[in-house]
Amino acid sequence: MILSSMRNVVFGYGDTPVLSGISLDIYKGEFVGITGPNGAAKTTMLKLLLGLLKPWSGTVRIYAEALESQSLNIGYVPQNVASFNSGFPSRVLELVRSGCYSRLGLFKRFTAEQHDIVEQSLKQVGMWEYRQSKVGELSGGQKQRICIARALAGQPNVLILDEPTAGMDQQGRMGFYQLMRHYVSEHGMTVIMVTHGLEESGQYLDRIISLEQQESEGWQCLSTNSCSVRFGPELSLE
Repeated sequence: MILSSMRNVVFGYGDTPVLSGISLDIYKGEFVGITGPNGAAKTTMLKLLLGLLKPWSGTVRIYAEALESQSLNIGYVPQNVASFNSGFPSRVLELVRSGCYSRLGLFKRFTAEQHDIVEQSLKQVGMWEYRQSKVGELSGGQKQRICIARALAGQPNVLILDEPTAGMDQQGRMGFYQLMRHYVSEHGMTVIMVTHGLEESGQYLDRIISLEQQESEGWQCLSTNSCSVRFGPELSLE
């Protein structure tokens, strides 16, 4: 079932379009990788999907009814979360707990269930033992992990990630891809991830959306169901 769609979307900065005639569908409960060379407007596409940017023309629509009885709850991990400086005062546990705030009542009172969710989220990314550490003192890969844990603590049904494994070692990256595959396959989460690491993540993805630049035009997208064979445009691109 279609969860989100873009139709003939054009967007740019200043007078220059960077995305041209983009049409694609995101389906409920799939793990999608978005890839393309540097400068391919991958982050811009994510922001359009999130509603953080409005297209110059075309439409972006989220079909909340695809979630059936669930309310739409989007988790987002942006690029460069590893840039918290050494003076960042919060501790890991505080930061991850803040991911639950949108689901708490007026007085932000945590239940035992929410404490368990925060603990589970940190354990799933291998950061529970660092829960009392200051965020600013962690390595780049560790900061990336706790921001993913923060997003998971909010119990999203749609998770959007922009280069989420930046700074992680190979073991951490593989563990992360396996964790996302678990959430998609076992919990029906929809995961959309910008990545350059298709050689590692490809085996876990349901679909790859590749941004490619057409001659004298902005970036357009091709969609691949097989991780090894491109078959062409998902929809006709104008």
